[in-house]
Amino acid sequence: MDEDGTAEFITYTTRSVEESHDAIAAHYYDLRLEVAGPASEFCTTLGVVDLGSLVVGDVSFGTDVRMSFGEPGVYHVAVPLEGGFRLQQGRGDALFATPQRALFFDPVYGIAVDDWAPDCHSLTVKIDKAAVLHSLESLLGRPVRRPPRFEPYIDVSRGPGRSWAQLARWFLLDKELAHGLLRRPLIRGRLEQTLLEGLLLAADHSYRAELEGPPPPMRPAAVKRVMDAVQELPAEPYDAARLADIAQVSVRTLQEAFRKHVGVPPMAYVSEVRLDRVHGQLRASAPGSTTVAEVAYEWGFAHLGRFARRYRERFGETPSQTLRTSG
Repeated sequence: MDEDGTAEFITYTTRSVEESHDAIAAHYYDLRLEVAGPASEFCTTLGVVDLGSLVVGDVSFGTDVRMSFGEPGVYHVAVPLEGGFRLQQGRGDALFATPQRALFFDPVYGIAVDDWAPDCHSLTVKIDKAAVLHSLESLLGRPVRRPPRFEPYIDVSRGPGRSWAQLARWFLLDKELAHGLLRRPLIRGRLEQTLLEGLLLAADHSYRAELEGPPPPMRPAAVKRVMDAVQELPAEPYDAARLADIAQVSVRTLQEAFRKHVGVPPMAYVSEVRLDRVHGQLRASAPGSTTVAEVAYEWGFAHLGRFARRYRERFGETPSQTLRTSG
């Protein structure tokens, strides 16, 4: 994404394996790329639009290839537009992507791709895990203590899966327009959020049934005042009494309102917001510029063991793993 908040469009075409590797690594992950078919037919075509929390692209290689990679902190969805390929996630069973059945996978487990058909042309979407979690919490209207568990297949032949795949592909089509909507920061942000929320409504996961249930009730003004204050200044030294003062109600009333309308006590909500900020700071930190302990203490986490356990439960990786892949 450009510094002015507009989407960044980039297109590559090359017959060099090294240049192909570098282009994919620049926008997605470092990987091992091997030509398995006729080398004379190898030609990578890659189109990418960087939206910030998402990278949407399409890729073809002209011949059979094999790839392997791993990257914590992100999810990935692959939607073959033509052809297909086989994928294995960690030690799991082989999965097969087709134009009717997209694959949702988590690169932290290690991904191996083979049987990439010579005619395979695939839509490929990299998605930041923290952004997915934030969107899920917004849709549910409450904090989420455990990340969603996604099923590996998304039906893109009909219904919400097809709508989501078509929307993702539209992001690439918009690059042909000199003054398209994605070049307007306000619209880009809204469309980015639509794609994130649409994924949660199109894919099968552990919170899908709750998302399809009745919407959460409107929160009382007292609860909203506290949530807004914590989101704006999460590092402040809050305690129950100070939060009650912000809410303009008693401590007991605020506790009961948070349990009813948010699902956690007020101080637990403060902790969840701070965990999000720690995660964001670790991901943005330059290598060697800080330590997990420094960031944790900065955001008020004095017990590092308890902090590390809660962090892993929330983000699916340790704080040190996030920091090692930061920058």
